[in-house]
Amino acid sequence: MSHRPVNPLVSSPPKEVPLANAPLVRVVAQVRFPLIVSVEKSEFIAPFQESLRKEYPVLREEQSQNIELTHQGVQTHTNRIWRFGEVSGGWKVSLAANFVALETTSYTSRSDFLGRLERVLIALSSHVRPATVERVGIRYIDRLELKDPRELERLVVPELAGIVPLELGAHALHALSDTLFQMPDGITQLRARWGLVPPGATMDPSAIEPVNVSTWLLDVDIFSMEQKVFEAEALLEQARRFTERHYAFFRWAVTNEFLQKYGG
Repeated sequence: MSHRPVNPLVSSPPKEVPLANAPLVRVVAQVRFPLIVSVEKSEFIAPFQESLRKEYPVLREEQSQNIELTHQGVQTHTNRIWRFGEVSGGWKVSLAANFVALETTSYTSRSDFLGRLERVLIALSSHVRPATVERVGIRYIDRLELKDPRELERLVVPELAGIVPLELGAHALHALSDTLFQMPDGITQLRARWGLVPPGATMDPSAIEPVNVSTWLLDVDIFSMEQKVFEAEALLEQARRFTERHYAFFRWAVTNEFLQKYGG
């Protein structure tokens, strides 16, 4: 049915196969930049909100606390985060003093995601105007609900299935792997985490809500920590490359039966 990349870090991404029932639970793109304290002020971010308000009409203010250990002791900092969302809640833009993020639980296609990200980056460039970028990352999280762990053997490659579909795997409470890859460009890295998670548990409470059944997770984060000048067009092109590289890894990881099961 499809071409599977030999090496997902360097092979050309295969043609995208839309999945009507894709098991994606979350996709996040984030751009981090040096601290801009004015973002804490509602009057400063008002033009940013107005440029996105038609698409994300719901604004909520949240507070987060960061704890830092310094030579003076433990320092606690409270940060304000602005959340711009849809009425349905499927898409959300987050703006803080040192990052902007686009997040969705209603992903439909790569082109739609990149189009939305482009509008966010243009708004950021026009109204917040960060001078430089410190980190760019895109993260895709898939979750398979397993009635029978042996089913995993037909859905993902043996390198990722591990012991889960084996007889021994029936006794495993959890089985998790975490691998960090250096991309050939020497700048970009890909972190892949995968494995069996028991009912009521999660690998990351901030991004993956626990459910009441056993699940198998594939969490792929592609990022660069290269410091460079902020340019919306260049960042969008970098994000496009990241999504293509993620898809190459995804297609390497799953089987044709997986594509068929989820509507390909």
